[in-house]
Amino acid sequence: MVKAADLLVVGAGILGAGHALQALRKGYTVVLTEKDNAPQEATVRNFGQAVISGLSAGKWQQYGLDSLALYQSIQAEFDLGLRNNGTYYIASNPGELQLIEELYQINQQNNYPCQWLSKVECLQRLAPLREDYCLAALYFPLELSIEPRTMIGRLLEYLQKKYPDTFTYLPNTPVVACTSNNGLATAETSTGLRLQAEKIIICSGREFRFLYPELFRSSNLVVSKLQMMQTYPLPAVALPGNILTGLSIRRYESFQQCPSWAGKDDSVYAQALLDYGIHVLFKQAIDGSIIIGDSHEYAPAAEVDQLGFDTNQEINELILDEAKSILNLPNWSIQKYWNGYYAQVKGADLFHHHIDEHIQIVTGIGGKGMTSGIGLAGAIIQQTWS
Repeated sequence: MVKAADLLVVGAGILGAGHALQALRKGYTVVLTEKDNAPQEATVRNFGQAVISGLSAGKWQQYGLDSLALYQSIQAEFDLGLRNNGTYYIASNPGELQLIEELYQINQQNNYPCQWLSKVECLQRLAPLREDYCLAALYFPLELSIEPRTMIGRLLEYLQKKYPDTFTYLPNTPVVACTSNNGLATAETSTGLRLQAEKIIICSGREFRFLYPELFRSSNLVVSKLQMMQTYPLPAVALPGNILTGLSIRRYESFQQCPSWAGKDDSVYAQALLDYGIHVLFKQAIDGSIIIGDSHEYAPAAEVDQLGFDTNQEINELILDEAKSILNLPNWSIQKYWNGYYAQVKGADLFHHHIDEHIQIVTGIGGKGMTSGIGLAGAIIQQTWS
């Protein structure tokens, strides 16, 4: 047994890597463990965007801004594959138009840059957008498009090159037990390795089996299952930015601040879309393909297996049918479908639990990880050593 570092982080997804990054920037030594050969869960299965505009004003929007600043700083010295394409919210009916007008006013007051785009301006910028769908849009120019399947690998590579003397990354190293004794925390791995650190932060996402399973089973944590899909490359199509639509306006928490939110008319959409938590959004990947998502089905942490591993073809068809009412694409052939899973807390915005003064768990931030996880990690690292 050796003292591995000041901080041991369990889980190398965006939240765990974010804690490692923030601790390294403050001069601490860090070991980051990952149970798989590389992160396999929500960090690489998500839609791939940093959309601060979808967060409510206050601490989460600030976490998003802090994350954005760090993304941009790292991108300037090491290519993470980030694209500053911005985000569009497309209104398709008068109720959605009212909501984006109200969100525009809120962001103007908060000095977060945004632009109102008329229908004509939308169609000029977004050629595939159907004229009969769009009334107007709200555009946020600072926001990022991310390639989720490659970005986290690039970020881990950056950490190893930037901090060769203070950072150790251990993939294929599941941590199966954590204990505290004599002012230190010890992690035991399935490979027989025992590592000591002053602090352990567990960022295990929706993995509830290895560490503190009873705690998770008795918590308010739930797991959300998402379905997404990706077309074949469409070189003749130009779709810059993250494209969010009327159903997205109904799901993103920032719109809940708007005065007309409570009176929105959901009956304009088929009930099946609402029942499956579908909101249709688009992003063009670097290879020219279009990523389309997504849906939301839920299960408690203790019953996560009931979500299954299959994709539901009814959901796929609902997403595609709605997508075709929004965009004109020359080819809607889909090359791949997949599921993503993330943890969130029923009735709260975060699961942050201190086992003791040396060990804490940070998970359950829902779909906010790519947008605000690094900023949240900065706040937690500050609290940990304050």
